[in-house]
Amino acid sequence: MESRGSVPVRPLSYDGVWRFTVPTTEVSVPRARRAVRELLRRQGLPLQEEIEAGLLLIVSELVTNAVKHAAVVSPEASVEVAVRSGWIRVSVEDRHPYRPRVLETDGGQTGGRGLLLVREITLEAGGRYDVEHTAGGGKAVWAELPLKLA
Repeated sequence: MESRGSVPVRPLSYDGVWRFTVPTTEVSVPRARRAVRELLRRQGLPLQEEIEAGLLLIVSELVTNAVKHAAVVSPEASVEVAVRSGWIRVSVEDRHPYRPRVLETDGGQTGGRGLLLVREITLEAGGRYDVEHTAGGGKAVWAELPLKLA
């Protein structure tokens, strides 16, 4: 427990880290989104509507990327939600070593702009995102948004 001066600061009741795995199949996209939405409700996290909507869209995009690009190497992906110190972070980890990059808008493309969308949602909310290599040789793609409460 931290303290400020003589007043101890207790963690909020919804601070914590939750992790679950999903198979890298298309049915996992809505399931992961629903699981995160239910987690937020169960923890009583009073997010502003636009932050929650953005977070759920980010979950969908990151799980979709794992399904489309990592399934051949990674039959499962891990979804993690962490809440602490004024931030909420969602991360999707798979075993594929390829580090995706943000594709810029191209009117001729019909797909491939998931990370562009993640970037825009994250930056608009005042957050940050990145792709990191994991100890097991895969990657974790994450986005962190400020915890704006309703």
